Amino acid sequence: MFLEPNFRAQRSGWIEVICGSMFSGKTEELIRRLNRARIANQKVLIFKPSRDTRYDEAAVVSHNDNSVDSIPVAKSSDIYNHITNGNVNVVGIDEAQFFDMGIIDVCQKLALKGIRVIAAGLDMDFRGVPFGPIPNLLAIAEYITKVHAICPHCGSLAMHSYRLSEETETVVLGEKDKYEPRCRICFKMGNMLDFRQ
Repeated sequence: MFLEPNFRAQRSGWIEVICGSMFSGKTEELIRRLNRARIANQKVLIFKPSRDTRYDEAAVVSHNDNSVDSIPVAKSSDIYNHITNGNVNVVGIDEAQFFDMGIIDVCQKLALKGIRVIAAGLDMDFRGVPFGPIPNLLAIAEYITKVHAICPHCGSLAMHSYRLSEETETVVLGEKDKYEPRCRICFKMGNMLDFRQ
C-alpha cells in the first residue's frame, strides 16, 4: 500500500471537545490547555465566532477574566482559510455551538492535517436540547471533557443553562443577567414554576 510522505504527521492530529452548561468553566479549561501548548513551544491559533462580543471584540475571555487573543470569524470555513501553512500545531475554538454545521468538516480536515483541535461549547441550549454542531463534534472527537457548574438553588452539579429572561430565540447572548446554571431537577422545576423571586 502506498503511503503519502506526511502520513506520520497526519496521524498526530485529533479533536478534543470541552462541553457543559454556562458558568461551568469551559473557556477556562480551553485557555488552560492552549497556554500549556504555548509553554511547550507549539504554534497555537484561537478562533471565536464574531457574533460573540460579550467581553471583548477579539479576545476569548473566561468568566474569571482570563483571556487569550483570538481571531473572530463569521463562519466555520474562515477558520480553515486561516491555516495556510504547516506550522500550526494547535487550533482552539471557543463557543463552537454558535458556528454553522460546517465546523464539523473543518475540525476533521484540521485533525487530518496533524493539528490538535480543541473546541469548547455548550452541549445544550436553554431548553435542554442538544445545541448546534456540538453533538456531531462529540461523536467524532477522540477526547471529551464534560465540565459542570454548581446549581445555585440546591448545590448539586449543574448541567443545564437556565434562561432567566422571557426571550424565546435559541441564541440570546448574555451572562448572569440572562442565565444561571441548574441541576436536572431545578431546571425541570424552573420550567414549571418561577424560581426568579
